[in-house]
Amino acid sequence: MDPLPSARAHWVDRATILFPADDPQASLTLAFAPDGGFRLDGETPAGCEIFPLTATGTRLPVGLAKRFPHLSHGAVFRLPEEAILRARELLRGELVVVETRANGERVTGVQIPGVLDDLFRWDGPLGAEVSAGAVTLRLWAPTARRVRVILWDGPRMAEPAERRDLERDDESGLWSVRGEAPWVGRYYLYEVEVYVPATGRVERNAVTDPWCVSLARNSRRSQILDLEDPALAPEGWNDRWIRQGAIPAFEDRVIYELHVRDFSAEDFSVPDVLRGTYGAFARPDSRGVRHLRGLAEAGLTHVQLLPVADFTTVDEDRDRWREPGDLSAHRADSDAQQAAVAAIADEDPYNWGYDPWHFMAPEGSYARQPDGGARLKEVREMVQGLGRIGLGVILDVVFNHTHEAGLDPCSVLDRVVPGYYHRRDADGRLLTSSCCPNTASEHRMMEKLMVDAVVHWARHFRVEGFRLDLMGHHLVENVSAVRAALDRLRPETDGVDGRRIQLLGEGWSFAEMTGEGRGRNASQKNLAGRGLAATFDDRLRDALRGGGPFHGAGEAGFATGLFESEGDDPQARLDLMDRLRAGLAGGLVDFEWLDHRGERRSGQAYGGYGRAPGDVIHYAAAHDNETFFDALQAKAPMDLPMAERVRLQNLALSVLLLAQGVPFLHGGMDLLRSKSGDRNSYNSGDWFNALDFAGDAHRWGRGLPPAVENADRWPWLGPLLADPALRPSKADLAACSAHCREMLALRTASPLFRLRSAVEVQRRLRFHNTGPAQTPGVVVMSLWDEAGEFDPGYGLWVAVFNARPDLWEGISLSLRGRVLTLHPLLCDSADERVRAATFDATEGAFRVPARTTAVFCEARAG
Repeated sequence: MDPLPSARAHWVDRATILFPADDPQASLTLAFAPDGGFRLDGETPAGCEIFPLTATGTRLPVGLAKRFPHLSHGAVFRLPEEAILRARELLRGELVVVETRANGERVTGVQIPGVLDDLFRWDGPLGAEVSAGAVTLRLWAPTARRVRVILWDGPRMAEPAERRDLERDDESGLWSVRGEAPWVGRYYLYEVEVYVPATGRVERNAVTDPWCVSLARNSRRSQILDLEDPALAPEGWNDRWIRQGAIPAFEDRVIYELHVRDFSAEDFSVPDVLRGTYGAFARPDSRGVRHLRGLAEAGLTHVQLLPVADFTTVDEDRDRWREPGDLSAHRADSDAQQAAVAAIADEDPYNWGYDPWHFMAPEGSYARQPDGGARLKEVREMVQGLGRIGLGVILDVVFNHTHEAGLDPCSVLDRVVPGYYHRRDADGRLLTSSCCPNTASEHRMMEKLMVDAVVHWARHFRVEGFRLDLMGHHLVENVSAVRAALDRLRPETDGVDGRRIQLLGEGWSFAEMTGEGRGRNASQKNLAGRGLAATFDDRLRDALRGGGPFHGAGEAGFATGLFESEGDDPQARLDLMDRLRAGLAGGLVDFEWLDHRGERRSGQAYGGYGRAPGDVIHYAAAHDNETFFDALQAKAPMDLPMAERVRLQNLALSVLLLAQGVPFLHGGMDLLRSKSGDRNSYNSGDWFNALDFAGDAHRWGRGLPPAVENADRWPWLGPLLADPALRPSKADLAACSAHCREMLALRTASPLFRLRSAVEVQRRLRFHNTGPAQTPGVVVMSLWDEAGEFDPGYGLWVAVFNARPDLWEGISLSLRGRVLTLHPLLCDSADERVRAATFDATEGAFRVPARTTAVFCEARAG
């Protein structure tokens, strides 16, 4: 019989099968074919053992209902005792549920992750463990019939050095084998003999180790390594600076997102062999590292890297890479550049890396030597290089999907335990709402893979944080398990204090996770106040940019030109102002102020969801969607001069860096970063993506962005790209960079910008210029510490954000008589306009120039 088209039956624990029976008179049997090949002979299954199922009602036991909320409708059936006793055997062959009805039989496959979790528990190590010179290989494969390991002495040697059978433990589903010291350094594959529902037969899969930490080039073989081998560590790896975190609280962090290749692919101060590699971060005199050092000296604390775990879509053999060549001769609005980039997009060295293959091994295309342990050493050199300039590393980890599933050569998990690690709907269809095959972190061993991976990166690479991609596709209990495992790490035993490792991620709920469809998912509201992980705040992002990521280009926000004219919807503008205030107050649910209606309202009314400032990551741009500068170019009036556009971008930076919560900057935002309007540059090559720290090759006007994602925007984007007045100069980039460093320094200067509790924010932060009579486009925020509990130098800070095109002269009666002066950092600002900002204590009157952020403070007496 051909593979079954659906799998509507769910074996959820050793005794229970759930089935969406709609005929109360129907009877069900479970058919077992040890080697596959199930068939119906008339109305009777042939070549199978048959086990009748007994209906027990339609209500799931509480424990099962919690584990399987998407299966709440249907009938509950109990297996006979013989089947329960033989469950481990049955799970190694073909399983079919036959529904006998008055009008005939219907058959369906059986989904088995629930019973696998019930029967086979393994909490110990997996992969290759090296101890006292011996090697133990462990693979969890409870449905496998046989597992062998094939070992090679080199990454590409044709003839294996050895083959060895693994032994099965029936209780845990674990297969293991013990090897000798010469195995260390060898490359290996598992040969897994397992029944595969998708093909309807037993397959023999040659597959890498899902828990491997090192790989041959292009992930063709796993490698056994001793991670404590000194040869895998750069000189000074165990120095104190790399082991001890210097940032006392998550609220003190400022994060800068970078892509490994973007950082140095076109940095000509880096040797050619190191451009686009991990090693570029260890070049202390390169332009890029000097730029990061300047940011770190001002207050930047962490670099967040797009995925560096092994991914699928870049060939790790540099000799096969193709490049589009020099495209600079084409017009700024030409479609020739994107055509050249697209022609070789799958053969060049570029991808963001959100197509994971192996979760614990570093990506080889960023390494000078992609075979084996050399790439691990290079990652450590990168972490060390950043640490030496005062920056910790946060890794972007992608557990929510894999690039492939099933028997594809780039699939790993599904070829070891078919049908277990990926999320399927009630009928057995693979879910792909994340853009690729979704993983099922509600299943025990997928959660273990997440936990083991982050602990591995933390212990062996001294990583200080993890951004969980599409975190809302995981459950709160998954994030809690990760957090608990990290919290157990200690410097004296693990080389890192896991309690200082930050978790953050996207708390979106969509597709099958909507309405907590797979359980309590890791969304913004579900994580707030738990101390597990921070989530990205899209409310402040949209208030700054205007609209949302999928809205029209012309919807301006606070920092993209909304107040360049009077506008025709004053209430919408006032509403946006209050959403901005909610963000500045940390996105807190309970923070209160006088809103534009004249009512005292809480942050919840304007999108606030945080229970503490550390719940929220503030950002205005990230790798996804257009850069902030590109959004600004599209949204601001076309005749707005470039110098004024720079000031608007500076306003966005000011809000992010002076808000309560954790600021997050897209790498290059402080340099007016552009991708020539590309809104999804994951495969757009260096031409559209590379950073330029010298200011010589700004990406605005590099041609129309790739058609596959942007062609619908070409008609209005083309004229913008073609306008020479919209191309920033090196002086414009320098002005933005200087402003960013000033705002970083101000944030660092006072703990009042980094409060750690909602109580302190409510107690110390106030807004002025509020209510129905406010001046739209101006936010005035004060922070109070008159008793000197936080700031020994200043008892009062006032930040004024003026997004208007004109000078703002406003009076705050509550500040009359206060001795406020421009902060010393701004008195020496590179921006002459901010130096002109004043405060008159007699009147309580501010004068803040157009499109300017001014920060005043009152020195403490004595």
